[in-house]
Amino acid sequence: MGTSPMELKWLLMWLLFGFVKGNRPGACPRLQPTEFADVTADRYPLQTKLYYECDPGYGRKASAYLGIQCKSEQQGAVWKYQPFKCFDVKNLSSMASMMELELTQKPEIEPMSTAPQKQEDFSESKHKDFCGPPKTVPHASIRLPQQHYVGQVLHFKCQTGYDKRPPTFGSRMCKEVNGRTFWTPLDMRCTNDSNQWPPQTIGPGLSLLSSFPSSSVTLSVTGMPFY
Repeated sequence: MGTSPMELKWLLMWLLFGFVKGNRPGACPRLQPTEFADVTADRYPLQTKLYYECDPGYGRKASAYLGIQCKSEQQGAVWKYQPFKCFDVKNLSSMASMMELELTQKPEIEPMSTAPQKQEDFSESKHKDFCGPPKTVPHASIRLPQQHYVGQVLHFKCQTGYDKRPPTFGSRMCKEVNGRTFWTPLDMRCTNDSNQWPPQTIGPGLSLLSSFPSSSVTLSVTGMPFY
């Protein structure tokens, strides 16, 4: 009994869907902030997007794009980015004429770059599916990624003053098992009270946390902490 053209069509679509899905990194569940803890990462899976932001008191040209993304290239995983600078806002007015001159001499949007940087500024992971820490940009920091992907490892450390009960550091990894994506548990709680009960794990990736208000979350480029 032969296969009809319609059956072949559906078979090809199913195979194509499976191929595309199998090559797409799995998205991780959104993490709730961990109270009074700094979060660091030393490598990022493919497709991860990060965004720089200028420090207080510094600004950028309106045409500058501050986003970067981890992409797979022939040489391995690299960050794709557009160069930009953060200027002292006090000097922006005096630099306006210089910016206008630059716009007449350069295209408004510079091409995406994957050129290697100096080792102290740019570190690529040896793993082909992971990018290392992005390069340091003067007067800029990086925001916490809006979306993590399978394979991401985050390192947590209690902030000074909230490290009264061990353990004061730990890690979480985003995994995918049998089609289910989840974060490994973090058995730590940052507190300034040495008499509090230790954290109680209530399920995969879930713990009973203290009632302190959540802290803001930002990623610094230099030490890569989220704070």
